[in-house]
Amino acid sequence: MNISTRDLEAFLALADLQNFTRAAARTHLSSSAFSTRISTLETALGAKLFDRTTRSVELTQAGTLFLESARRLHGDFTEVLTDFRDHANRRKGRVSIAALPSTAAAWLPHVFSQFHAENPGIELTLHDVRADACIALVRAGTVDFAIASRPAEGEDMEAHRLSEDRFCLVCSHSHPLAQQPSVKVKDLAAHRFIHLSRDSSVRQHLERAFDPLPMNTVLQLDHLATVAGMVQAGLGITVVPELTLFQFTRPGLVIRPLKIPGLSRSIYIVRRRGKSLSFAAVALYDRLMAERGRIHDFLRLQLAARESPG
Repeated sequence: MNISTRDLEAFLALADLQNFTRAAARTHLSSSAFSTRISTLETALGAKLFDRTTRSVELTQAGTLFLESARRLHGDFTEVLTDFRDHANRRKGRVSIAALPSTAAAWLPHVFSQFHAENPGIELTLHDVRADACIALVRAGTVDFAIASRPAEGEDMEAHRLSEDRFCLVCSHSHPLAQQPSVKVKDLAAHRFIHLSRDSSVRQHLERAFDPLPMNTVLQLDHLATVAGMVQAGLGITVVPELTLFQFTRPGLVIRPLKIPGLSRSIYIVRRRGKSLSFAAVALYDRLMAERGRIHDFLRLQLAARESPG
């Protein structure tokens, strides 16, 4: 048995209107084509659905029995089709991503705000976690993709570079390094350091750049805001990526870009290789890739706005 949605639409139109001419017009068919479709449906079902006279069209008992099922089937299909079109046209959907806390707090709010304004029906979920956790969430299929500070290892993953994140020295105005013309690794190693924990990508990049020099660590912390408060209090210096600088625009602090070989980190969008994204996820992924050249320009504008007296 091969019954199409067009067959159901023709049957429902005739059941509602009880007139072949008007039902044919509703379904955009000629009278002869419409009559043929109804006859074909009756043949497929093996039952007469309508009693026809020159003056009236009425449902048979078999037609009345089929009517409820036909309405339900047609309604279900219409609902499925509408839902699909809403997803395809980004009127609804869901995207889940993971991101480094630095990007999640600095740049992503701007992107999310614009994306939500354009696609208010799409639900956004964000996991702000460190690099290893970002990769693990992608690999497990918990998130659609992630923004991480390293590409994932393995043939099941692929990564596309978003930006290069440079590192900066942050210290108090009164610190000796605040006015030093050029700062090298050995200069940093001579002073007390306030660090993020060892499993952070920031700490890992610093340890590679300092090797073999030791770092004079006085505090090891989990949150950038706490690091900023301790540096502001004069307990030591810190070195952090440019993406985190919004946390350090505080009175009494100096921010100085560093030019130390090897001291930078690449930021990537990481996703599963060969795994298609949903319509909603594609839309956000494309937006992030389109914005990648403007990440640091946006952050500099933010910093300038925070530092201005007004």
